[in-house]
Amino acid sequence: MADLLNYSLLDGIATITMQNGKVNAMSLPHIQAIGAALDQAEADKAVVMLVGKDGIFSAGFDLSTIQRDPAEAVEMIKAGSSLCRRMLSFPYPIIGVCTGHAIAQGCFTLMACDYRIGIDGPFNLGLNEVQIGMTMHHVGIILSRARLNKTFFDRSVISAEIYDPATAVTAGLLDKIVPADALMTEAQAQAKRLAALNMPAHKGTKLKSRAALLKELDWAIEQDYLDGKALLLGQ
Repeated sequence: MADLLNYSLLDGIATITMQNGKVNAMSLPHIQAIGAALDQAEADKAVVMLVGKDGIFSAGFDLSTIQRDPAEAVEMIKAGSSLCRRMLSFPYPIIGVCTGHAIAQGCFTLMACDYRIGIDGPFNLGLNEVQIGMTMHHVGIILSRARLNKTFFDRSVISAEIYDPATAVTAGLLDKIVPADALMTEAQAQAKRLAALNMPAHKGTKLKSRAALLKELDWAIEQDYLDGKALLLGQ
């Protein structure tokens, strides 16, 4: 796990820093490592900060896996969707700390966070699946419909529009942007604010308010998996 991310705990705040290659591609091992880090954060009863690397949060799923091994790609996509579903129901607050670009699964992972902070600058955020020839999966559609501002849904999901950080806030991909040198200070301030919540009340309210979304995602994860398996059989 250490070569794919770093986990640290201080004053009830767990910082998970992704460090998978140049663009933090979300391969199956990387997704599994994030899941293991969430296991540790849950055991530590910690608020989570999920942090990218310098200049990029994540460029999305590992495309080399999709090209090399379609069967593993089906498992990778299911794991990525299941990770988002888990984050949306995680018993402690999760802050997405967007350190630059965020594309495709990188954005879905941000959408699964309770609060998202990014940095101002020449960065791209958005869902490029249609642009690169991929029909959007059910999880992507459902999560985007729930988390994006309504007027940006078609622009993002169907037309693959990519946004600068300020527009990403308007679209609903981020909650706030700050200068790069203020990012971690602001993230830690938000984490401390959230750490003061009554956690049983936070968990109960999160699960109650997202019950319909979580049920939809359960269906979507299974349907996407079946669709992927059917494509493999049709090859």
